[in-house]
Amino acid sequence: MLSAFFLGIRMKTSIWMALALVLVLEGLGPMFMPRAWRRMILTMTRLPDRLLHRFGGGLVVAGMVIYCMLSLHGNL
Repeated sequence: MLSAFFLGIRMKTSIWMALALVLVLEGLGPMFMPRAWRRMILTMTRLPDRLLHRFGGGLVVAGMVIYCMLSLHGNL
């Protein structure tokens, strides 16, 4: 039971570390290439909603697949 407690703590820490990494990666664009980042955002605002919906869904599916692969085979 105690090991499950520590596993829960480690998992919470991993989730926060993953979120921190996402924030760092998302911040690199506006930090180093603000003009290109702004153009990209403006271009995305002109895309049809259906395309953005599919793109977002693809990112969610890809993230879930990577998460499942790492959680199943992370000890290799």
